[in-house]
Amino acid sequence: MENTKVYVGMSADLIHPGHLNIIKEASKLGSVTVGVLTDEAIASYKRLPYLNFDQRKMIVEYLKGVDKVIPQNTLDYVPNLLIEKPDFVVHGDDWKEGIQKTTRQRVIDTIKQWGGKLIDVPYTQGISSSILNERIKSIGTTPEIRMKRLRRLINAKKIVRILESHSGLTGLIIENVKVKINDVDYEFDGMWSSSLTDSTSKGKPDIEAVDITTRLHGLNDTLECTSKPFIFDGDTGGKVEHFLFTVRTLERLGISAVIIEDKIGLKKNSLLGTSVLQNQSTIDDFCIKIKSGKEAQVTDDFMIIARVESLILGKGVTDAMERALAYIDAGADGIMIHSKEKSGDDIRDFCSKFRKVNIRTPIVVVPTTFNHITEDEFSEMGVNIVIYANHMLRASYPAMLNVAKSILTHGRSYEANEICMPISEILELIPGTK
Repeated sequence: MENTKVYVGMSADLIHPGHLNIIKEASKLGSVTVGVLTDEAIASYKRLPYLNFDQRKMIVEYLKGVDKVIPQNTLDYVPNLLIEKPDFVVHGDDWKEGIQKTTRQRVIDTIKQWGGKLIDVPYTQGISSSILNERIKSIGTTPEIRMKRLRRLINAKKIVRILESHSGLTGLIIENVKVKINDVDYEFDGMWSSSLTDSTSKGKPDIEAVDITTRLHGLNDTLECTSKPFIFDGDTGGKVEHFLFTVRTLERLGISAVIIEDKIGLKKNSLLGTSVLQNQSTIDDFCIKIKSGKEAQVTDDFMIIARVESLILGKGVTDAMERALAYIDAGADGIMIHSKEKSGDDIRDFCSKFRKVNIRTPIVVVPTTFNHITEDEFSEMGVNIVIYANHMLRASYPAMLNVAKSILTHGRSYEANEICMPISEILELIPGTK
């Protein structure tokens, strides 16, 4: 028994009696090594865990029956099994179906090489990780936990997927919507607070006509009913002296990042390009703004991301590269590269050149015009974050317009029933309505 090696792999995010039972059964067979899945391994097939790897590893180390804890860097057990060469692998029998069915078979095939055996422990009835997750989500989060989550996502995922939210309702959709493809759950990782959609939803032009205080008041509605991280569209950031207070306010609210663009003067939407007068800041002046913002923040978790407008203004990739590298030297935590060209070739060119000299700094893209490029393709280009920047508002307008036209046309709302959400579902959607 003392020389018998047993391997158990687990996420250990929400420890419940089912996990304890597996360790209990494993300890009966010999010395137990637990491979705690890293954030990256877990995020490859489901949501990012609530606790980070170090926290989860510490918890498992203190569980009775565990002799050693090591990281498991992939969902696939094989790399660790080839190192540990256990006599037994113990797992709950729930992995006989679903996404981990292939993983299970690879375990069997691998340990067979040295006569190892897989033990499937019967699933503990009455315990559901899904129910526990929903209960935790209903509790909400804290500003600190929310803010830290974006950096964890960037480190754990090939692509961080962000969708625009301009209200508490859109925030709830982003918080809860998911699709399952080949047994893998896909969901949005966070939300984008867009100055364009904030302005448009208030019937005002996208020229910074809605002040920062008003925008934050609306943003608070979404913060109250969601837990996913937020990236804030800071436009130009305003005057350096004002940007300091913006950073401190966003950080206090638990916003993960602010993106500011290197333009000056009256804000014009970037997709207008050179068809309207738009002036770019000097590199030195924008670097001063970045440095001042970084000095103003209190934690190391908040991110200031520099948005480079060189491609929008027709100045080319060389100018964009010069600016991006200078902004990073000034302290920028990421670079957003923007373009209105539909081909996306200039974005590809920038990412290729940038990654040759900088492999670590996150790249952010907003593929409003070059939206034929897939997330997998962006990942191959070295992009870390994709922001779908205005789609929730753009989708809602035609839907509301069609309902209004239908009521006018028919003199009643009956014909609009098919394109309206049932009132019963509205009552189910908002927590606490019933």
